[in-house]
Amino acid sequence: MKAIILAGGYATRLQPLTDRLSKCLLPVGGKPMVDWILERIRAVEEIDDVHVVTNSRFAQDFQRWAIDKAGVTVHDDGTSTNEDRLGAIGDVAFTLGRAAIDDDVLVVAGDNLFDYSLGDFTAFWRSHGVASAVAVLDVGDPRLASQYGIVDVAADDRVVAFVEKPSEPASTLAATATYIYGREHVPLVERYLAEGNPPDQIGSFIAWLHAREPVYAYRLPGMWLDIGDREQLLAADNLLRRAQGLPERSEYQLEI
Repeated sequence: MKAIILAGGYATRLQPLTDRLSKCLLPVGGKPMVDWILERIRAVEEIDDVHVVTNSRFAQDFQRWAIDKAGVTVHDDGTSTNEDRLGAIGDVAFTLGRAAIDDDVLVVAGDNLFDYSLGDFTAFWRSHGVASAVAVLDVGDPRLASQYGIVDVAADDRVVAFVEKPSEPASTLAATATYIYGREHVPLVERYLAEGNPPDQIGSFIAWLHAREPVYAYRLPGMWLDIGDREQLLAADNLLRRAQGLPERSEYQLEI
């Protein structure tokens, strides 16, 4: 199995923090956000390669970050602005091609912090045969659910609907930007894009895929944080600082 960490965005809502540093490299709980994700990925024994895809603005920063990280390859997608970005699915396709990946693939957004076991997620996915899977969390509140990709499932947890940011959610099961694409489904990423489907929101591929192939929803047991703005960044930083025995902060600031 291979892992892809998506770090190609420009995080305009976090400017000026992200003018010169990728959101995924911002420190939370005393270390870069992406380090927390890499730790979780490293715990899955069958993952033998990790690919981080970013853009030209931040590629050198990620290459420096990866110097002492065996098995991690950084890919520059060649974009330099928010306007010419490839989008999350575009970056997945770029990485699949650049790394010539023909394997099962774990895809994780680089701003997607969580504390559940990716090994358990992988075991859940494997128990369903030839399939793909998405990690979901019941956010409980339909108003909050309208901000996420929302999944509806059958009794056996097979995904029967996936809608990005619905105004009237059919459920409160939110996709958490962590996916497993079975090897048999990996070539369908190119087909999805070739048909002219949107390349940006990562959940859009699953919304398309579940109508064609089996996709199952794994209900994650634990914490999940989606870091989109400064308030969410501060909350994540303080949550992880508490866990590390570090003092909390009233305002997020880069430590120089």
